Amino acid sequence: MPSFDVVSELDSHEVTNAVDQANREIQSRYDFKGVKADFELQDDTVNMTAEVDFQLQQMMDVLRNKLTARKIDIRCMEVKEPDLSGVKARQQVILRQGLDQALCKKITKLVKDTKMKVQAQVQGEKVRITGKKRDDLQEAMALLRESNLELPVQFNNFRD
Repeated sequence: MPSFDVVSELDSHEVTNAVDQANREIQSRYDFKGVKADFELQDDTVNMTAEVDFQLQQMMDVLRNKLTARKIDIRCMEVKEPDLSGVKARQQVILRQGLDQALCKKITKLVKDTKMKVQAQVQGEKVRITGKKRDDLQEAMALLRESNLELPVQFNNFRD
């Protein structure tokens, strides 16, 4: 029986490259000359450090541009409030991946409400969709691409 998995994953290598490019751009920009500002990637968190809040906003724009250029959907970004303390401003950006239970339920409900000839079941941080025909699965993929989910989704493990 044909099936595929719905997942939300990030290419960590591309994220590393995007953060490195953003660091290089910040170091070479004229408005950041003589300013101590940088990006630091730790696991799935990007820590931004600058001198003032305005620079953090500019850094956020640079980071968004670099992630988009690397084909990483910026819907995965969870931006925390900036921490302004004295001479330093810090901000965290968490790059979310993996489907939580609420989103998995939302996906299965979305598929079941359309009355397609496919079944959806939650398996940890992914949703497996099975059906009798390949065309039904492709229709389900099109539905999920068009729906407005809060995280970007990918399809893998397609079995015929």
